[in-house]
Amino acid sequence: MVNGRENLDLTPFSGPPDNAVEWRISDSPVPYPEAVAAMEARTAAIADGSLPELVWLLEHPPLYTSGTSGKTADLLDARFPLFATGRGGQVTYHGPGQRVAYVMLDLKRRRPDVRAYVASLEEWIIRTLASFNVRGERREDRVGVWVRRPDKGAGFEDKIAAIGVRLKRWVSFHGIALNVEPDLSHFSAIVPCGVVDPRYGVTSLVDLGHPVTMMDVDIALRQAFEEIFGTTAAALPETSRFVSPSYPS
Repeated sequence: MVNGRENLDLTPFSGPPDNAVEWRISDSPVPYPEAVAAMEARTAAIADGSLPELVWLLEHPPLYTSGTSGKTADLLDARFPLFATGRGGQVTYHGPGQRVAYVMLDLKRRRPDVRAYVASLEEWIIRTLASFNVRGERREDRVGVWVRRPDKGAGFEDKIAAIGVRLKRWVSFHGIALNVEPDLSHFSAIVPCGVVDPRYGVTSLVDLGHPVTMMDVDIALRQAFEEIFGTTAAALPETSRFVSPSYPS
């Protein structure tokens, strides 16, 4: 079933022309606790008006995270650390080969509508996938972005990107996770996002036959982001301040 979020107007999420969102990429895997601490500090600074909005692209070492709807039973094999987190959603996997994008935007200034914001994140992923001739789709009962898999059988679909967000003072953090070339076997240790129907699995761009690089994906992500959310500006050199002098990137 096609999701009703298809019909939401996403235009108001564009920021003003002079409000460039900082665009930052970390080349080395970032430990999850460090990423959360950095996001917490940055969202506070954005809410106070002392630092600009930020999109932070990174990879994590192998780990699992559990959102506010997560269930202990959804962790089938504790092969990697599990972190409880305040984002929405259930249990998911993060690891090398997956592009995580943490999105810190001031929705109070843009549009204080969580449902429309999630739809905008979905649209961002869908447009990014279209750059590689992959058709991503929304579903009414399943947040995230899905691709149809007729090669597996009638009605089969695989999730290619997850979404989990949290807001503080109407500033968003956490964000999206797009599977580029992760080890998909690591998803077998969990019930991904609580979805138990055997017709619904997990896939990646490489699994679908698109041998793209992370750099290719980053370029497509930035182009699609600017179409929906507005202009971006490259981050300053790594010696510059990210959140505070104690949080280099």
